[in-house]
Amino acid sequence: MVTLRLVVAASIAALAAPAAASLQMQEGLAHDPDSGALLYREQHLLDHAEGELRRRLVVYRCTDGTAFARKQVDYADSALAPEFSFEDVRLGYREGLRRDGAGDALWVRLDQAGERSVPVPDGESLVADAGFDEFIRKRWQPLLEGQPVPLQFAVPSRLDAYDFTVRRRGAGEVAGEPAEFFRLRLGGWLGWLAPHIDVAYGRESRRLLRFEGLSNLRDDQGNEQLLARIDFPRPAAPAAPGQWQALAAEPLSACSVRPG
Repeated sequence: MVTLRLVVAASIAALAAPAAASLQMQEGLAHDPDSGALLYREQHLLDHAEGELRRRLVVYRCTDGTAFARKQVDYADSALAPEFSFEDVRLGYREGLRRDGAGDALWVRLDQAGERSVPVPDGESLVADAGFDEFIRKRWQPLLEGQPVPLQFAVPSRLDAYDFTVRRRGAGEVAGEPAEFFRLRLGGWLGWLAPHIDVAYGRESRRLLRFEGLSNLRDDQGNEQLLARIDFPRPAAPAAPGQWQALAAEPLSACSVRPG
C-alpha cells in the first residue's frame, strides 16, 4: 500500500537562527483516531522572510516529552516540492528530497543499509511532504468550486511519485473555527484500495486545522504506518530566536509511540 509522507520543516544545512520577527511556533497533537489516546506531539518552527515561508523545522515528541524524530524543510527552490530531510531514531530511518549540484533526488535510508535514491520526477504538479500545505492554498479557489485537482505526490520510501486527486468534501467547524474539508485520494482504481487522507483548513485563515489518515511515522516496530488524527488547535505564535538552534541541535532518543 502506498505510504504517504505528508505532514510537515528546514534544510539540515541551514541551521543559522532566523530573525526573531520572522520565527513562529505551532504545535500539533496526534491522537489515535479510535481510542482518542495521545500518540505524540509535533513542534513546528516556521521561518518567514518578506511574507513568504522559507523554512520549517519539526520535532516529534513522545508523550513524555522525549524528542525522537526531526524533519527539516527548505522551500528556497520550490514551495510545492521543497527539499526536506526526515529522521526517526526509533527505527534508524531517514528519507527526503535533495536538491543540489549533483542532481535532485528522492532518497531513503533504513538502519545501516546504504542510501538508495532516484532522480526527482519532472512535472509542474509534483508535490512533496509539507509542500502539500502550500498546494492547498495555491489551489484554494478551484477546490472551493468543487473541481477535482490532480497532483503527483513524491513518496521517498517508495522512491517514486504517484498520481493523486484532491477534492472538497464540504464545510463545517473544527474547534469552533469555520472550516473547509478536503480529501486526498490516489488516482484511478487504486483510489478505491488505498487509504485516503482528510484535511480541514480554516475558511478565512486557510491554515491547517486537522489532518486525518496515515501519518509520516511508523509504529515502534516499523511494521505499519501510524493512523492518526493530528489537530493544530492554535495558530502559530511568535517564537524566540534561540528556539531554532535549540530544536535543531536537540539530541534524539528512542521512545514509545503507541495507542494508550
